[in-house]
Amino acid sequence: MKYNVRKKAILLLEDGTIFHGKVVGNQEGTSFGEVCFNTGMTGYQEIFTDPSYYGQLMITTNAHIGNYGTFSEEIESDNIKIAGLICKNFSYNYSRVKSDLSLEEFLKKYNLLAISDVDTRALVSYIRKNGAMNAAISTKVDDIEGLKKELALIPDMAGLELASKVSTKEPYFFGDENAKYKIAALDIGIKTNILRNLAKRDCSIKVFPYNATYEQMSEFNPDGYFLSNGPGDPEPLTEAIQLAKKIIEEDKPLFGICLGHQIIALANGISTYKMHHGHRGINHPIKNLLTGRGEITSQNHGFAVSRENLENNKEVEITHTHLNDHTVAGLRMKNKNCFSVQYHPEASPGPHDASYLFDDFIQNIEKTKS
Repeated sequence: MKYNVRKKAILLLEDGTIFHGKVVGNQEGTSFGEVCFNTGMTGYQEIFTDPSYYGQLMITTNAHIGNYGTFSEEIESDNIKIAGLICKNFSYNYSRVKSDLSLEEFLKKYNLLAISDVDTRALVSYIRKNGAMNAAISTKVDDIEGLKKELALIPDMAGLELASKVSTKEPYFFGDENAKYKIAALDIGIKTNILRNLAKRDCSIKVFPYNATYEQMSEFNPDGYFLSNGPGDPEPLTEAIQLAKKIIEEDKPLFGICLGHQIIALANGISTYKMHHGHRGINHPIKNLLTGRGEITSQNHGFAVSRENLENNKEVEITHTHLNDHTVAGLRMKNKNCFSVQYHPEASPGPHDASYLFDDFIQNIEKTKS
């Protein structure tokens, strides 16, 4: 529905900068998190439910959000994972026939605070210049000093372990149990479409919690191992790093995406770092250094692998590079059955240029089996 009188709301950045807007619907309250932005023109529902965004306030740069509603099959986890939404124009009405809820109803279902009528062009320009930082969105427009005190208590993303907040508590299966290949997947924030892509390639996947050991996963007798995407800083994930070391040591087929890519780097003694404002969108250009081909990719990460460290490691080579800033977008081990990418070949949303990476994983498994 369209509200005739809408409450005022603000976005307060940790440096004291304030952006004004209005609350979506009739909600009240405050949400905290690291502010980030996604440049995708579509796919807001998948973005909001992506576990990699856990604890973040999402700025959508598309001018209109909500205009095609939401659809129950276009969800990447069990619920919304972002901490709050900041947008320019919020559409209370939607036009897509197969949608089952409006975006307003979807946000209300998961009790997510959203604000609109924010000058998102100015806001994104500010973040690009000054870097990602913690922030608050709130309807408490008359209590700025109180919000500042609360915001000061929110921990920085650097050093923050968040995988445990989004990982499954117990192992579960996905796909046909009689499939040709068995994959053991570590859930440190896994997107459902990753599982769909593996299942589509005749894989039965057993998904394990973030702190699973090699012994626990190997009992499944998998043909290959997968390390998922996820939120937060990779460095605190010491158990996942030790797991990756053991898989590499045993030379089992291993594939990592996003946070999983960073875990594989750390397992090889290659450091990671927090980026100025990260890569989040569905049109990021990548060059495959093995084939010379370009790819347009979907990305969502605020940490990256050190190029200098990687280039000095004789066991690992760079396979993909980001063409905008030359950050490491992919790596593989020279003498082990292990590779990873920083971006999202499963997309959702985004282009499918990189979906071949799932086929490469299956080919690596076939080589090992033969």
